[in-house]
Amino acid sequence: MKQLIQPENATEADVIKKILEENGILARVESFHDTAYDGLFQLQRGWGVVYVPESEHVRARKILEDWQSSTPRDIPWDESTE
Repeated sequence: MKQLIQPENATEADVIKKILEENGILARVESFHDTAYDGLFQLQRGWGVVYVPESEHVRARKILEDWQSSTPRDIPWDESTE
């Protein structure tokens, strides 16, 4: 398995995994959260990693780039920016 992306959070990781699996690519999500250290590694290393088979890495990267470029950046119903 080869690292594809470090998502910002669990929700992003789950969405990426689902998109890849809908395209026939097996994906594995690994969180850096460790209950013994109360998330210390996530502060240092980020939330976690999404892995894909090395043979599918290029195709997975393309699918991910297409998804990221089609995601709206400004959500009109997001009141936190007002």
